[in-house]
Amino acid sequence: MYSLEEIKKHIADQANKALKKKLVSLSDLNYPPNPEMGDISLPLFKLSQELKNSPNEIASSLIGHVKADEMIASLKVIGPYLNFFLNKEYLIKNTLKEIKKTADKYGQKKAEDKKTAVLEFSNVNTHKEYHVGHLRNLCFGDSVTKIMNSAGHKAISISYVNDFGIHVAKTLWNFDEFTKDKDVENMSDNEKGYLLGKMYVDAAAKEKDDPMAKQMIGGLMSEIELKKSEAYELWQKTRQWSIKHFADIYEDLKVEFKDILYESENIERGRKIIDELVEKGVLKIDEGAVIADLKEYGLEVLVCIRSNKTAAYPVADLGLAETKSKKFKPDESIYIVDNRQELYLKQLFKILELSGHKEKLIHLSYDFVKLPSGMMSSRTGNVITYSELKKIVIEKASDEIKKRHDNWSEEEIEKVAKVVGMGAIKFEMIKVDAKNIITFDVDKALSFDGYTSSYVQYAYARIAGIFERNMKKEITIEGYDPKYLKEAVEIAIIKKMSRYPEALSKAAENYDPSEIAKYLYELAKLLNDYYHQVSIINSEEKVKESRLSLLAAIAQVIKNGFGLLGIEIVEEM
Repeated sequence: MYSLEEIKKHIADQANKALKKKLVSLSDLNYPPNPEMGDISLPLFKLSQELKNSPNEIASSLIGHVKADEMIASLKVIGPYLNFFLNKEYLIKNTLKEIKKTADKYGQKKAEDKKTAVLEFSNVNTHKEYHVGHLRNLCFGDSVTKIMNSAGHKAISISYVNDFGIHVAKTLWNFDEFTKDKDVENMSDNEKGYLLGKMYVDAAAKEKDDPMAKQMIGGLMSEIELKKSEAYELWQKTRQWSIKHFADIYEDLKVEFKDILYESENIERGRKIIDELVEKGVLKIDEGAVIADLKEYGLEVLVCIRSNKTAAYPVADLGLAETKSKKFKPDESIYIVDNRQELYLKQLFKILELSGHKEKLIHLSYDFVKLPSGMMSSRTGNVITYSELKKIVIEKASDEIKKRHDNWSEEEIEKVAKVVGMGAIKFEMIKVDAKNIITFDVDKALSFDGYTSSYVQYAYARIAGIFERNMKKEITIEGYDPKYLKEAVEIAIIKKMSRYPEALSKAAENYDPSEIAKYLYELAKLLNDYYHQVSIINSEEKVKESRLSLLAAIAQVIKNGFGLLGIEIVEEM
């Protein structure tokens, strides 16, 4: 149990002992908005209703029985609240001790209700562009996976790739025409994947003006489904281009999947499940189509197999759900999909429920990413592709680093610029609540001021620089004495760091990485205030050692938090 949680438990136990009833729990305790009001607050409204006494009477009773001790310095009644002032030396000593002892694991703990969860994300389409909009899904899913694992759960990340369907046929319909002047065979995997995306956009535009296009594309799709034609062989070859392109992106962004599953591998099993559900009466045949009539659940009709016998989305999704259930045996199956699919996923979940699936089904929804110029569309090409974005952010980060380090080699600049650039992309994708639209602005994302990854990264790098200038080989917590850390901003930083385990628990409970991003930004802002208000290097030796230990603890928490967001730190920038 971390020190702040231990203190809160102590307060709850003391209050319950005074009340002679177990009425106060840790969740009842919160934090006053102003440090002058106290460090921990107990609202008395609920107790007033329970005990049929006024808040003032309850406060007077508690103050008479709850005494100051090594954890509690004093108590104060403010309106209907009983506020506790903590023993600052106790909090400082134990918080720094915990951070030093647990290091990279600070904030983690065993989950009381440990669960196994399969998180399905990065459900991208082969033969299409991988663009900025896809990155929100990827970064969000990866961070939720890391947060859940750090909070003591078993989170399993999988990617489900849509490698089959009409979009593939559209791209391949345009293949010969689009590639006739290009040396495709000598392109890199990344270039080939990028080329397919451009090919799809071009095909979508040409299709509108070609009266034969729809028929030809449909014919290609049928040939691919037969698995014997030249079209099928071309599908196999170009499919690998996209898969390798995705692998390069995941490597850039340090995202790993436990497994990658494909639509083409689940369609046949999905068709068998459809037949089984028709026999059970869960689905029914209507004018040659197989449908799920979910109107009685307020979910409308969902077509599973069209009247022309082609498979709609539920076919492969039902096969996938069975694969996940058998392979991983999860308590929760989490679908990370944008909010446009909300109705469809409710329909899919209802079919799975009616078919007997036992695990909890969760849709983690998120809103769109748009550019300052407006909404994006793969079909129209109004996007920034990942390849283009990567080039832009690294170039801009390099320019910024060159201004600060004109003596660095190109290799050093490129190495740091990639970390800063990738960090900027990830942070922008997860720093706000998933239900909010993101307007992705490259210049703002790479700013060293404001709510950005670069601001927090610079906070860490600045600490590393102080240690280097002070002839310290490593950023370490050592030689501190709580009595030398008494400035208001120092106390504020300690209190903030003591709450990091709570921020992690809350992020895991709500599947919300923005909790960690906001926490790190607020900690970095406090650090910036610290530099302006307090002399560190030029202070008396014992004070300096304690302040350096405080900085080292901050650096550790930033590193831990960034790890949950999938962002690397840099020692200098």
